[in-house]
Amino acid sequence: MATPRAEHLAPIALQMWTLHEAASQDLLGVLSEVAAIGYVGVETYDLYGQAPKAVRARLAELGLELCSSHAPFPAGERATEILDQYAELGAGTLVWSLEPAEFASVDGIRRGAERINEAVANAASYGLRIGYHNHFAEFRNAFDGRSAYEILLAELDPAVVLELDTYWAQTGGADPAALAASLGDRLEYIHLKDGPAQGMDDQMVPYGEGVVDIDEVVRANPAVRWNLVEIDRSEREISWLLRDCNDYLVGRGLGSGKVAA
Repeated sequence: MATPRAEHLAPIALQMWTLHEAASQDLLGVLSEVAAIGYVGVETYDLYGQAPKAVRARLAELGLELCSSHAPFPAGERATEILDQYAELGAGTLVWSLEPAEFASVDGIRRGAERINEAVANAASYGLRIGYHNHFAEFRNAFDGRSAYEILLAELDPAVVLELDTYWAQTGGADPAALAASLGDRLEYIHLKDGPAQGMDDQMVPYGEGVVDIDEVVRANPAVRWNLVEIDRSEREISWLLRDCNDYLVGRGLGSGKVAA
């Protein structure tokens, strides 16, 4: 049975894509900045040429937990390369997405699911899990009354954990809070961002200034293990916005983290 939200606040992590430009120049330095803001975990996006052991050591030094890593599904010829790298990093869950074009047909969805299921089998031999992260094509496309997302989940190995990008779900026409609640214990990660929820070029804004009901979304499913802040793009100063998002979640009792002095 899921733990009631009143007894468990999911910790707050940063999806490192948010700082990909700076991280591509100095990943280890950027991790220090993330810890200083108050985040207690990160979800890596790329290692930008850094040795996995060096990144792992830096995370340990800063007290940042590696909640998961965005990495291509370890299927096909690159499977061993990907798994070796992220096992050395200390990742427990590798999360990735299908391409929007794969949701143009049911057959495309099934082929994508087969690739993900292959990744599950490959990752299991390393003791790693596979997660799925959505965008909005999963909800804008439907077949015989079923969303592409619903079809995909039915085809996936039950071992695949879910990372719900609540913003892109709403952009695709879904109710993110209702969707989060419906996914039950399979939902372990949520991506949180706010803005107009219109399309891929949206500019993100501070929580509470856009159309996403962040509070409702976070409270929708007490099984969630991590709340992840992600800013795809914004006209606001990013370091300020990251601090504001973290402080919003901590201050409103929506997640566990630290508030920088």
